[in-house]
Amino acid sequence: MVGIKPTDLAPTTAVKFVGAGTAACIADLVTFPLDTAKVRLQIQGEAQLGHGAQAVRYRGVFGTITTMVRTEGARSLYSGLVAGLQRQMSFASVRIGLYDSMKQFYTHGSDSASIVTRLMAGCTTGAMAVMFAQPTDVVKVRFQAQVRLADGVKRYNGTMDAYRTIARDEGVRGLWKGCMPNITRNAIVNCCELVTYDIIKELILKYDLMTDNLPCHFTAALGAGFCTTIVASPVDVVKTRFMNSTSGQYSSAMNCAYTMLTKEGPTAFYKGFVPSFLRLASWNIVMFVSYEQIKRAMMRTKTSWESPF
Repeated sequence: MVGIKPTDLAPTTAVKFVGAGTAACIADLVTFPLDTAKVRLQIQGEAQLGHGAQAVRYRGVFGTITTMVRTEGARSLYSGLVAGLQRQMSFASVRIGLYDSMKQFYTHGSDSASIVTRLMAGCTTGAMAVMFAQPTDVVKVRFQAQVRLADGVKRYNGTMDAYRTIARDEGVRGLWKGCMPNITRNAIVNCCELVTYDIIKELILKYDLMTDNLPCHFTAALGAGFCTTIVASPVDVVKTRFMNSTSGQYSSAMNCAYTMLTKEGPTAFYKGFVPSFLRLASWNIVMFVSYEQIKRAMMRTKTSWESPF
């Protein structure tokens, strides 16, 4: 990330790796209810197709949250949190923590990186993270999508049970279901999120609009969240639908997208847009602000250990 002065001690790759995962977990803890509401709204169209107009249960992000609390209890908003935290520690550590290292790899160690280089770095770390952490994402989405039935029966009894059940019923490949649309989504998200944050922060510091502190990080993160939501929403909806689908429901991610387009229209690709933006913008703000502070704290600790006197 930009903003480090030449005289400052740059954070190591290990510091960025651990710091990114930790910051992402903090962001998930704060914004998880919004993410769950987004998933419920995104899959609602499928319920309509199967059960008619009565299947429309959720209206708007806050209406969705209210309905879930009333019918399933407040804990339902955090269904899949364990898998979500597992996902962030393995996923964000790679896609965010290794972003700067990948930029240097493409520029052969140069500190000057073009927009194309930044996009390449974002796509690369985003794809790497998905291939590594896809099972955690599948389990998280399944938990967020499941609705507790009247008799209390649930699709999965716990996080480990979900991993075992999916592997047993759908094969190990089931844990990587939706991997390609997720790679596409996260390549887009990473490019928009990290590159936009990088560029906005760079411009703010270049024109002395703010110093390299919390207001600067807040502004850059908010702008990155808005841009990312607009670009990534269609792929995100397809990814959620496909990963949550039963065996044989869709032949591929493209078939899922085609089915949505023909049966629900183009607006289906922006289902859950408001919770997506609220969640992504708030997630970005918490994550990037936390990430910048964690990096600095870890480097100060490292420096104090190396120079005790």
